[in-house]
Amino acid sequence: MKILVAEKIADSGIELLKKDFEVDVLLDLSPEDLAERIGEYDGLIVRSATKVTPELIERAGRLKVVGRAGTGVDNVDLEAATKRGILVVNAPESNSVAAAEHTLALALALCRNVPQAHAALVGGEWARSRYKGVELYGKTLGVIGFGRIGQLVAQRALAFGMTVLGFDKFVAPERFRELGVEGVETTDELYERSDIITIHLPKTPETINWIDATAITRMKDGVRIINCARGELIDLEALEAALDSGKVAGAALDVFPGEPVTEHPLFGRDDVVVTPHLGASTSEAQDRAGTITAEQVKAALTGGVVTNAVNLGAPLPEPVAPFVPLCRDLASLAQGLAEGSVDRVELEIRGRLVDHDTRVLGIAALAGVLGGHTEEQVNLVNATALAEDRGIELTEIKDASSPDFTELITVRVGQGEHAVEVSGTGVGPRNVPYLVSVWGQGFYLPLADHLAVFRYTDQPGMIGRVGTVFGEAGVNIVSAAVGAESEGDQAVMVLTTDAPVSAETVERILALDGFTAGRAVDLER
Repeated sequence: MKILVAEKIADSGIELLKKDFEVDVLLDLSPEDLAERIGEYDGLIVRSATKVTPELIERAGRLKVVGRAGTGVDNVDLEAATKRGILVVNAPESNSVAAAEHTLALALALCRNVPQAHAALVGGEWARSRYKGVELYGKTLGVIGFGRIGQLVAQRALAFGMTVLGFDKFVAPERFRELGVEGVETTDELYERSDIITIHLPKTPETINWIDATAITRMKDGVRIINCARGELIDLEALEAALDSGKVAGAALDVFPGEPVTEHPLFGRDDVVVTPHLGASTSEAQDRAGTITAEQVKAALTGGVVTNAVNLGAPLPEPVAPFVPLCRDLASLAQGLAEGSVDRVELEIRGRLVDHDTRVLGIAALAGVLGGHTEEQVNLVNATALAEDRGIELTEIKDASSPDFTELITVRVGQGEHAVEVSGTGVGPRNVPYLVSVWGQGFYLPLADHLAVFRYTDQPGMIGRVGTVFGEAGVNIVSAAVGAESEGDQAVMVLTTDAPVSAETVERILALDGFTAGRAVDLER
Protein backbone atom coordinates (compact mmCIF):
# COMPACT_ATOMS: atom_id res chain seq x y z
CA MET A 1 0.00 0.00 0.00
CA LYS A 2 1.07 3.57 -0.70
CA ILE A 3 0.85 6.66 1.50
CA LEU A 4 1.19 10.27 0.39
CA VAL A 5 2.56 12.76 2.91
CA ALA A 6 1.48 16.11 1.47
CA GLU A 7 2.72 18.37 4.29
CA LYS A 8 5.70 18.26 6.61
CA ILE A 9 5.45 15.97 9.64
CA ALA A 10 8.02 14.59 12.07
CA ASP A 11 10.71 12.38 10.57
CA SER A 12 9.89 9.79 13.22
CA GLY A 13 6.37 9.51 11.80
CA ILE A 14 7.63 9.04 8.26
CA GLU A 15 10.15 6.40 9.34
CA LEU A 16 7.41 4.55 11.19
CA LEU A 17 5.31 4.41 8.02
CA LYS A 18 8.20 3.37 5.80
CA LYS A 19 8.55 0.13 7.75
CA ASP A 20 5.23 -1.11 6.35
CA PHE A 21 4.30 1.04 3.36
CA GLU A 22 5.62 2.79 0.31
CA VAL A 23 5.72 6.46 1.31
CA ASP A 24 5.93 9.48 -0.99
CA VAL A 25 6.74 12.80 0.69
CA LEU A 26 5.58 15.45 -1.79
CA LEU A 27 5.32 18.79 0.01
CA ASP A 28 4.85 21.18 -2.90
CA LEU A 29 1.97 19.65 -4.82
CA SER A 30 -0.52 22.13 -6.25
CA PRO A 31 -4.23 21.28 -5.77
CA GLU A 32 -4.32 20.25 -9.42
CA ASP A 33 -1.28 17.98 -9.08
CA LEU A 34 -2.69 16.46 -5.91
CA ALA A 35 -5.96 15.70 -7.69
CA GLU A 36 -4.01 14.01 -10.51
CA ARG A 37 -1.97 11.83 -8.13
CA ILE A 38 -4.42 11.03 -5.31
CA GLY A 39 -5.79 7.96 -7.09
CA GLU A 40 -2.47 6.18 -6.53
CA TYR A 41 -2.66 6.18 -2.73
CA ASP A 42 -4.29 4.21 0.09
CA GLY A 43 -3.46 6.81 2.74
CA LEU A 44 -3.04 10.60 2.81
CA ILE A 45 -1.44 12.71 5.55
CA VAL A 46 -1.94 16.48 5.70
CA ARG A 47 -1.70 19.31 8.20
CA SER A 48 -3.91 22.40 7.82
CA ALA A 49 -3.02 23.81 4.38
CA THR A 50 -4.18 20.95 2.15
CA LYS A 51 -7.92 20.97 1.44
CA VAL A 52 -9.41 17.48 1.23
CA THR A 53 -12.56 18.38 -0.69
CA PRO A 54 -15.42 16.21 -1.99
CA GLU A 55 -13.95 16.63 -5.47
CA LEU A 56 -10.56 15.36 -4.31
CA ILE A 57 -12.16 12.45 -2.45
CA GLU A 58 -14.14 11.54 -5.57
CA ARG A 59 -10.87 11.02 -7.43
CA ALA A 60 -9.30 9.00 -4.59
CA GLY A 61 -10.40 5.56 -5.71
CA ARG A 62 -7.97 3.67 -3.44
CA LEU A 63 -8.02 5.99 -0.44
CA LYS A 64 -8.87 4.32 2.88
CA VAL A 65 -7.65 6.84 5.47
CA VAL A 66 -6.83 10.53 5.78
CA GLY A 67 -4.55 11.59 8.62
CA ARG A 68 -4.62 15.19 9.90
CA ALA A 69 -1.38 15.87 11.81
CA GLY A 70 -2.92 18.17 14.41
CA THR A 71 -6.13 18.78 16.31
CA GLY A 72 -8.76 20.31 14.01
CA VAL A 73 -10.08 18.73 10.81
CA ASP A 74 -11.75 21.77 9.24
CA ASN A 75 -9.82 21.22 6.01
CA VAL A 76 -11.21 17.70 5.53
CA ASP A 77 -14.76 17.14 4.29
CA LEU A 78 -15.94 14.53 6.80
CA GLU A 79 -19.28 13.89 5.14
CA ALA A 80 -17.72 13.13 1.78
CA ALA A 81 -15.09 10.91 3.40
CA THR A 82 -17.69 8.98 5.37
CA LYS A 83 -19.85 8.41 2.30
CA ARG A 84 -16.84 6.84 0.60
CA GLY A 85 -15.95 4.77 3.68
CA ILE A 86 -12.72 6.70 4.23
CA LEU A 87 -11.58 6.94 7.85
CA VAL A 88 -10.33 10.34 9.05
CA VAL A 89 -7.92 10.43 11.99
CA ASN A 90 -6.09 13.20 13.83
CA ALA A 91 -3.89 13.88 16.85
CA PRO A 92 -6.16 15.70 19.31
CA GLU A 93 -3.87 15.49 22.35
CA SER A 94 -0.66 16.39 20.58
CA ASN A 95 -0.48 19.99 21.75
CA SER A 96 -2.37 19.81 25.05
CA VAL A 97 0.71 19.65 27.24
CA ALA A 98 2.39 22.41 25.25
CA ALA A 99 -0.63 24.70 25.62
CA ALA A 100 -0.94 23.99 29.34
CA GLU A 101 2.76 24.63 29.95
CA HIS A 102 2.62 27.88 27.98
CA THR A 103 -0.30 29.02 30.12
CA LEU A 104 1.79 28.53 33.26
CA ALA A 105 4.81 30.11 31.56
CA LEU A 106 2.76 33.23 30.87
CA ALA A 107 1.42 33.23 34.43
CA LEU A 108 4.97 33.16 35.79
CA ALA A 109 6.22 35.75 33.30
CA LEU A 110 3.31 38.04 34.17
CA CYS A 111 3.63 37.70 37.94
CA ARG A 112 7.42 38.04 37.97
CA ASN A 113 7.74 40.67 35.21
CA VAL A 114 10.19 38.44 33.33
CA PRO A 115 10.02 40.00 29.82
CA GLN A 116 10.00 43.57 31.12
CA ALA A 117 12.98 42.98 33.40
CA HIS A 118 14.83 41.20 30.60
CA ALA A 119 14.26 44.11 28.21
CA ALA A 120 15.43 46.61 30.81
CA LEU A 121 18.59 44.68 31.62
CA VAL A 122 19.67 44.09 28.02
CA GLY A 123 18.93 47.78 27.47
CA GLY A 124 21.49 48.70 30.10
CA GLU A 125 19.23 49.29 33.11
CA TRP A 126 19.46 47.40 36.41
CA ALA A 127 15.77 47.79 37.36
CA ARG A 128 15.61 45.39 40.27
CA SER A 129 13.44 47.58 42.48
CA ARG A 130 10.97 48.44 39.72
CA TYR A 131 10.11 44.85 38.82
CA LYS A 132 9.21 43.35 42.17
CA GLY A 133 6.70 40.60 41.44
CA VAL A 134 4.15 38.39 43.16
CA GLU A 135 4.18 34.64 43.82
CA LEU A 136 1.85 32.01 42.43
CA TYR A 137 2.01 30.20 45.77
CA GLY A 138 -1.12 30.76 47.82
CA LYS A 139 -2.99 32.51 45.01
CA THR A 140 -6.34 31.38 43.61
CA LEU A 141 -6.42 30.42 39.94
CA GLY A 142 -9.76 30.47 38.14
CA VAL A 143 -9.91 28.11 35.14
CA ILE A 144 -12.78 28.83 32.74
CA GLY A 145 -13.26 25.76 30.54
CA PHE A 146 -12.20 22.47 32.07
CA GLY A 147 -11.47 20.27 29.09
CA ARG A 148 -8.19 18.48 28.48
CA ILE A 149 -6.02 21.62 28.50
CA GLY A 150 -7.88 23.23 31.39
CA GLN A 151 -7.39 20.09 33.47
CA LEU A 152 -3.67 19.98 32.68
CA VAL A 153 -3.33 23.64 33.68
CA ALA A 154 -5.12 22.91 36.96
CA GLN A 155 -2.85 19.98 37.78
CA ARG A 156 0.25 22.10 37.24
CA ALA A 157 -1.15 25.02 39.21
CA LEU A 158 -1.82 22.74 42.17
CA ALA A 159 1.88 21.80 42.12
CA PHE A 160 2.68 25.50 42.64
CA GLY A 161 0.57 25.50 45.79
CA MET A 162 -2.32 27.40 44.24
CA THR A 163 -6.00 27.01 45.03
CA VAL A 164 -7.80 26.16 41.80
CA LEU A 165 -11.41 26.97 40.93
CA GLY A 166 -12.97 25.48 37.81
CA PHE A 167 -16.02 26.55 35.83
CA ASP A 168 -17.44 24.30 33.15
CA LYS A 169 -21.11 23.34 33.12
CA PHE A 170 -20.20 20.22 31.16
CA VAL A 171 -18.00 18.79 33.89
CA ALA A 172 -19.58 16.80 36.72
CA PRO A 173 -18.84 17.90 40.31
CA GLU A 174 -17.22 14.55 41.02
CA ARG A 175 -14.67 15.10 38.27
CA PHE A 176 -13.60 18.40 39.83
CA ARG A 177 -13.20 16.68 43.20
CA GLU A 178 -11.12 13.88 41.68
CA LEU A 179 -8.60 16.46 40.47
CA GLY A 180 -8.50 18.43 43.72
CA VAL A 181 -10.27 21.39 42.15
CA GLU A 182 -13.28 23.26 43.48
CA GLY A 183 -15.98 23.43 40.84
CA VAL A 184 -18.12 26.57 40.91
CA GLU A 185 -21.62 26.96 39.52
CA THR A 186 -21.17 30.43 38.02
CA THR A 187 -18.42 32.53 36.54
CA ASP A 188 -19.43 35.30 38.94
CA GLU A 189 -18.20 33.20 41.86
CA LEU A 190 -14.99 32.43 40.00
CA TYR A 191 -14.48 36.12 39.20
CA GLU A 192 -15.05 37.19 42.81
CA ARG A 193 -12.47 34.77 44.24
CA SER A 194 -9.71 34.44 41.62
CA ASP A 195 -6.39 36.28 41.70
CA ILE A 196 -5.50 34.94 38.26
CA ILE A 197 -7.97 33.86 35.56
CA THR A 198 -7.17 31.68 32.55
CA ILE A 199 -9.72 30.88 29.86
CA HIS A 200 -9.82 27.66 27.81
CA LEU A 201 -13.05 27.71 25.81
CA PRO A 202 -13.78 27.01 22.14
CA LYS A 203 -14.71 29.92 19.90
CA THR A 204 -18.48 29.94 19.37
CA PRO A 205 -21.04 32.75 19.02
CA GLU A 206 -21.75 32.34 22.75
CA THR A 207 -18.10 32.55 23.86
CA ILE A 208 -16.94 35.53 21.77
CA ASN A 209 -16.07 38.36 24.20
CA TRP A 210 -16.78 36.03 27.12
CA ILE A 211 -14.55 38.30 29.19
CA ASP A 212 -15.96 41.76 28.51
CA ALA A 213 -16.40 44.96 30.49
CA THR A 214 -19.27 43.48 32.51
CA ALA A 215 -17.31 40.37 33.42
CA ILE A 216 -14.29 42.43 34.43
CA THR A 217 -16.35 44.56 36.82
CA ARG A 218 -17.22 41.36 38.70
CA MET A 219 -13.58 40.38 39.18
CA LYS A 220 -11.34 41.12 42.13
CA ASP A 221 -9.37 44.35 42.01
CA GLY A 222 -5.86 43.59 40.80
CA VAL A 223 -6.80 40.41 38.93
CA ARG A 224 -4.48 39.04 36.25
CA ILE A 225 -5.93 37.51 33.05
CA ILE A 226 -4.35 34.92 30.72
CA ASN A 227 -5.55 33.76 27.30
CA CYS A 228 -3.86 30.91 25.43
CA ALA A 229 -7.05 29.61 23.79
CA ARG A 230 -8.80 31.85 21.22
CA GLY A 231 -8.23 35.55 20.66
CA GLU A 232 -11.92 36.32 20.34
CA LEU A 233 -12.69 35.20 23.90
CA ILE A 234 -11.61 38.53 25.40
CA ASP A 235 -12.83 42.01 24.51
CA LEU A 236 -9.43 43.70 24.17
CA GLU A 237 -10.87 47.23 24.34
CA ALA A 238 -12.51 46.39 27.65
CA LEU A 239 -9.27 44.80 28.83
CA GLU A 240 -7.28 47.91 27.92
CA ALA A 241 -9.70 50.14 29.81
CA ALA A 242 -9.48 47.88 32.86
CA LEU A 243 -5.69 47.95 32.74
CA ASP A 244 -5.75 51.75 32.50
CA SER A 245 -8.03 52.00 35.53
CA GLY A 246 -6.01 49.52 37.58
CA LYS A 247 -8.93 47.10 37.93
CA VAL A 248 -6.80 44.53 36.09
CA ALA A 249 -3.20 44.36 37.28
CA GLY A 250 -1.90 42.57 34.22
CA ALA A 251 -2.68 40.39 31.23
CA ALA A 252 -0.82 37.74 29.25
CA LEU A 253 -2.01 36.99 25.73
CA ASP A 254 -0.85 34.34 23.27
CA VAL A 255 -3.78 34.67 20.86
CA PHE A 256 -5.54 37.58 19.17
CA PRO A 257 -8.75 38.16 17.18
CA GLY A 258 -6.86 38.76 13.94
CA GLU A 259 -3.59 36.94 13.33
CA PRO A 260 -0.88 37.65 12.51
CA VAL A 261 -0.80 41.00 14.32
CA THR A 262 2.25 43.08 15.15
CA GLU A 263 0.71 46.38 16.25
CA HIS A 264 -1.85 46.84 19.01
CA PRO A 265 -2.40 49.37 21.83
CA LEU A 266 -1.72 46.60 24.37
CA PHE A 267 1.73 45.90 22.94
CA GLY A 268 4.55 47.62 24.75
CA ARG A 269 2.75 48.03 28.07
CA ASP A 270 4.65 47.01 31.20
CA ASP A 271 1.53 45.27 32.54
CA VAL A 272 0.98 43.10 29.45
CA VAL A 273 2.94 40.06 28.25
CA VAL A 274 2.33 38.92 24.66
CA THR A 275 3.55 36.01 22.53
CA PRO A 276 2.77 35.21 18.87
CA HIS A 277 0.47 32.18 19.27
CA LEU A 278 3.16 29.90 20.67
CA GLY A 279 0.86 27.66 22.70
CA ALA A 280 1.35 24.60 20.49
CA SER A 281 4.78 25.58 19.17
CA THR A 282 7.11 23.12 20.77
CA SER A 283 9.24 20.63 18.92
CA GLU A 284 7.74 17.88 21.07
CA ALA A 285 4.18 18.88 20.17
CA GLN A 286 4.97 19.01 16.46
CA ASP A 287 6.78 15.68 16.58
CA ARG A 288 3.97 14.19 18.65
CA ALA A 289 1.35 15.29 16.11
CA GLY A 290 3.19 13.68 13.23
CA THR A 291 4.02 10.49 15.09
CA ILE A 292 0.51 10.01 16.51
CA THR A 293 -1.04 10.60 13.10
CA ALA A 294 1.35 8.14 11.46
CA GLU A 295 0.47 5.52 14.10
CA GLN A 296 -3.23 6.06 13.49
CA VAL A 297 -2.87 5.82 9.71
CA LYS A 298 -0.86 2.61 10.10
CA ALA A 299 -3.51 1.15 12.40
CA ALA A 300 -6.27 2.05 9.95
CA LEU A 301 -4.49 0.34 7.05
CA THR A 302 -3.41 -2.77 8.94
CA GLY A 303 -6.52 -3.53 11.00
CA GLY A 304 -5.12 -2.17 14.25
CA VAL A 305 -6.90 -0.20 16.95
CA VAL A 306 -7.75 3.32 15.79
CA THR A 307 -8.29 5.57 18.81
CA ASN A 308 -8.32 9.03 17.20
CA ALA A 309 -10.89 8.66 14.43
CA VAL A 310 -13.12 11.70 13.83
CA ASN A 311 -15.67 9.88 11.68
CA LEU A 312 -17.00 6.36 11.65
CA GLY A 313 -15.29 5.47 8.42
CA ALA A 314 -18.47 4.06 6.90
CA PRO A 315 -22.11 5.07 6.47
CA LEU A 316 -24.37 4.20 9.41
CA PRO A 317 -26.71 1.27 8.81
CA GLU A 318 -30.44 1.71 8.34
CA PRO A 319 -32.88 1.99 10.06
CA VAL A 320 -30.93 3.64 12.90
CA ALA A 321 -29.00 6.19 10.83
CA PRO A 322 -31.88 8.66 10.21
CA PHE A 323 -32.37 9.06 13.97
CA VAL A 324 -28.79 10.15 14.68
CA PRO A 325 -29.47 13.82 13.82
CA LEU A 326 -32.73 13.70 15.81
CA CYS A 327 -30.92 12.49 18.95
CA ARG A 328 -28.21 15.09 18.48
CA ASP A 329 -30.73 17.89 17.98
CA LEU A 330 -32.89 16.87 20.94
CA ALA A 331 -29.85 16.69 23.22
CA SER A 332 -28.59 20.06 22.00
CA LEU A 333 -32.02 21.56 22.70
CA ALA A 334 -32.28 19.97 26.15
CA GLN A 335 -28.83 21.24 27.06
CA GLY A 336 -29.74 24.73 25.87
CA LEU A 337 -32.85 24.71 28.06
CA ALA A 338 -31.05 23.31 31.11
CA GLU A 339 -29.72 25.42 33.93
CA GLY A 340 -26.57 24.69 35.88
CA SER A 341 -24.05 21.97 35.16
CA VAL A 342 -24.59 18.65 33.41
CA ASP A 343 -23.61 15.32 34.92
CA ARG A 344 -26.00 12.91 33.22
CA VAL A 345 -27.68 12.28 29.89
CA GLU A 346 -30.57 9.82 29.62
CA LEU A 347 -31.80 8.53 26.28
CA GLU A 348 -35.17 6.78 26.08
CA ILE A 349 -36.03 4.93 22.85
CA ARG A 350 -39.55 3.68 22.17
CA GLY A 351 -41.00 1.76 19.23
CA ARG A 352 -39.52 -0.37 16.48
CA LEU A 353 -35.99 0.95 16.94
CA VAL A 354 -35.52 -1.18 20.07
CA ASP A 355 -35.04 -4.23 17.85
CA HIS A 356 -31.76 -2.79 16.55
CA ASP A 357 -28.35 -1.86 17.95
CA THR A 358 -28.97 1.74 19.02
CA ARG A 359 -25.73 2.50 20.85
CA VAL A 360 -24.82 5.16 18.28
CA LEU A 361 -27.95 7.12 19.26
CA GLY A 362 -26.65 7.51 22.80
CA ILE A 363 -23.34 8.69 21.41
CA ALA A 364 -25.22 11.17 19.20
CA ALA A 365 -26.99 12.50 22.29
CA LEU A 366 -23.65 13.06 24.02
CA ALA A 367 -22.37 14.82 20.91
CA GLY A 368 -25.42 17.08 20.96
CA VAL A 369 -24.86 18.01 24.59
CA LEU A 370 -21.13 18.68 24.25
CA GLY A 371 -21.03 20.12 20.71
CA GLY A 372 -19.63 23.64 20.65
CA HIS A 373 -18.70 23.52 24.34
CA THR A 374 -15.36 21.72 24.31
CA GLU A 375 -11.89 22.59 23.10
CA GLU A 376 -12.02 19.57 20.80
CA GLN A 377 -14.38 19.14 17.86
CA VAL A 378 -17.04 16.67 19.03
CA ASN A 379 -18.09 13.76 16.81
CA LEU A 380 -19.62 10.30 17.04
CA VAL A 381 -16.22 8.75 17.62
CA ASN A 382 -14.90 10.87 20.48
CA ALA A 383 -18.12 11.99 22.22
CA THR A 384 -18.07 9.10 24.69
CA ALA A 385 -14.46 9.71 25.70
CA LEU A 386 -15.03 13.46 26.08
CA ALA A 387 -18.08 12.79 28.26
CA GLU A 388 -16.09 10.36 30.41
CA ASP A 389 -13.33 12.97 30.83
CA ARG A 390 -15.96 15.31 32.26
CA GLY A 391 -17.72 12.75 34.43
CA ILE A 392 -20.96 12.82 32.41
CA GLU A 393 -22.93 9.57 32.67
CA LEU A 394 -25.06 8.19 29.83
CA THR A 395 -27.97 5.83 30.40
CA GLU A 396 -30.17 4.26 27.75
CA ILE A 397 -33.74 3.02 28.23
CA LYS A 398 -35.55 0.95 25.58
CA ASP A 399 -39.22 0.13 25.40
CA ALA A 400 -41.00 -1.45 22.42
CA SER A 401 -44.30 0.23 23.31
CA SER A 402 -44.95 3.64 21.76
CA PRO A 403 -48.68 4.46 21.76
CA ASP A 404 -48.54 7.74 19.85
CA PHE A 405 -45.60 7.37 17.45
CA THR A 406 -43.92 4.60 15.51
CA GLU A 407 -40.60 5.70 17.02
CA LEU A 408 -40.23 8.14 19.92
CA ILE A 409 -36.93 9.50 21.22
CA THR A 410 -36.74 11.26 24.60
CA VAL A 411 -33.59 12.94 25.91
CA ARG A 412 -33.16 14.07 29.53
CA VAL A 413 -30.21 16.29 30.45
CA GLY A 414 -29.44 17.49 33.92
CA GLN A 415 -27.67 17.18 37.24
CA GLY A 416 -28.86 15.19 40.23
CA GLU A 417 -32.64 15.21 40.47
CA HIS A 418 -33.06 18.17 38.11
CA ALA A 419 -33.41 17.45 34.40
CA VAL A 420 -34.83 18.94 31.23
CA GLU A 421 -36.81 16.51 29.07
CA VAL A 422 -37.52 16.84 25.35
CA SER A 423 -38.96 14.34 22.89
CA GLY A 424 -39.03 13.97 19.14
CA THR A 425 -39.75 11.62 16.29
CA GLY A 426 -38.95 11.14 12.62
CA VAL A 427 -41.58 12.14 10.08
CA GLY A 428 -42.06 10.84 6.56
CA PRO A 429 -39.94 8.46 4.48
CA ARG A 430 -36.79 10.46 5.28
CA ASN A 431 -37.55 10.64 9.02
CA VAL A 432 -37.30 14.44 9.19
CA PRO A 433 -36.63 15.42 12.86
CA TYR A 434 -39.76 16.79 14.58
CA LEU A 435 -40.16 18.11 18.11
CA VAL A 436 -43.15 16.59 19.94
CA SER A 437 -42.60 17.52 23.59
CA VAL A 438 -40.72 20.10 25.68
CA TRP A 439 -41.20 21.38 29.22
CA GLY A 440 -43.92 18.80 29.71
CA GLN A 441 -46.10 20.01 26.83
CA GLY A 442 -46.88 18.36 23.49
CA PHE A 443 -46.07 19.92 20.10
CA TYR A 444 -45.60 18.92 16.51
CA LEU A 445 -43.18 21.05 14.51
CA PRO A 446 -39.93 20.48 12.61
CA LEU A 447 -36.69 21.12 14.44
CA ALA A 448 -34.64 24.00 13.05
CA ASP A 449 -31.33 25.72 13.70
CA HIS A 450 -32.89 28.46 15.85
CA LEU A 451 -35.63 27.92 18.43
CA ALA A 452 -37.22 29.88 21.24
CA VAL A 453 -39.35 28.42 24.03
CA PHE A 454 -41.60 30.38 26.41
CA ARG A 455 -43.87 29.47 29.31
CA TYR A 456 -46.69 31.91 29.98
CA THR A 457 -50.20 32.37 31.30
CA ASP A 458 -52.62 30.87 28.78
CA GLN A 459 -54.59 33.85 27.48
CA PRO A 460 -55.32 35.43 24.08
CA GLY A 461 -52.74 37.59 22.32
CA MET A 462 -49.55 36.09 23.76
CA ILE A 463 -48.17 34.84 20.43
CA GLY A 464 -48.86 38.28 18.97
CA ARG A 465 -46.81 39.92 21.71
CA VAL A 466 -43.88 37.65 20.97
CA GLY A 467 -44.23 38.32 17.23
CA THR A 468 -44.16 42.07 17.82
CA VAL A 469 -40.95 41.91 19.84
CA PHE A 470 -39.34 39.55 17.34
CA GLY A 471 -40.31 41.88 14.49
CA GLU A 472 -38.73 44.85 16.24
CA ALA A 473 -35.58 42.75 16.68
CA GLY A 474 -35.53 41.83 12.98
CA VAL A 475 -36.22 38.13 13.60
CA ASN A 476 -38.76 36.31 11.44
CA ILE A 477 -40.87 33.48 12.89
CA VAL A 478 -40.78 30.46 10.59
CA SER A 479 -43.13 28.17 12.54
CA ALA A 480 -44.87 28.12 15.91
CA ALA A 481 -46.73 25.65 18.08
CA VAL A 482 -48.47 25.89 21.45
CA GLY A 483 -49.05 23.28 24.13
CA ALA A 484 -51.44 24.05 26.99
CA GLU A 485 -51.93 22.25 30.28
CA SER A 486 -55.14 20.25 30.52
CA GLU A 487 -55.49 21.56 34.07
CA GLY A 488 -54.23 24.98 35.09
CA ASP A 489 -53.60 28.21 33.25
CA GLN A 490 -50.07 27.71 31.95
CA ALA A 491 -49.02 27.14 28.33
CA VAL A 492 -45.77 26.68 26.45
CA MET A 493 -44.98 27.95 22.97
CA VAL A 494 -42.12 26.85 20.74
CA LEU A 495 -41.04 28.94 17.76
CA THR A 496 -38.49 28.38 15.04
CA THR A 497 -36.88 31.46 13.52
CA ASP A 498 -34.74 32.42 10.56
CA ALA A 499 -32.00 33.91 12.76
CA PRO A 500 -30.68 33.59 16.32
CA VAL A 501 -32.79 35.22 19.02
CA SER A 502 -30.65 37.37 21.29
CA ALA A 503 -30.69 37.21 25.08
CA GLU A 504 -31.87 40.82 25.11
CA THR A 505 -34.91 39.90 22.99
CA VAL A 506 -35.78 37.05 25.34
CA GLU A 507 -35.48 39.39 28.33
CA ARG A 508 -37.84 41.89 26.67
CA ILE A 509 -40.45 39.17 26.29
CA LEU A 510 -40.01 37.93 29.86
CA ALA A 511 -40.62 41.48 31.06
CA LEU A 512 -44.13 41.36 29.56
CA ASP A 513 -47.06 40.44 31.82
CA GLY A 514 -47.82 36.75 31.92
CA PHE A 515 -44.46 35.35 30.73
CA THR A 516 -42.70 33.28 33.39
CA ALA A 517 -39.85 31.51 31.59
CA GLY A 518 -38.08 31.66 28.25
CA ARG A 519 -34.96 30.52 26.49
CA ALA A 520 -33.52 30.81 22.99
CA VAL A 521 -31.46 27.88 21.69
CA ASP A 522 -29.29 27.57 18.59
CA LEU A 523 -28.79 23.90 17.80
CA GLU A 524 -25.20 22.73 17.39
CA ARG A 525 -25.29 21.09 13.96
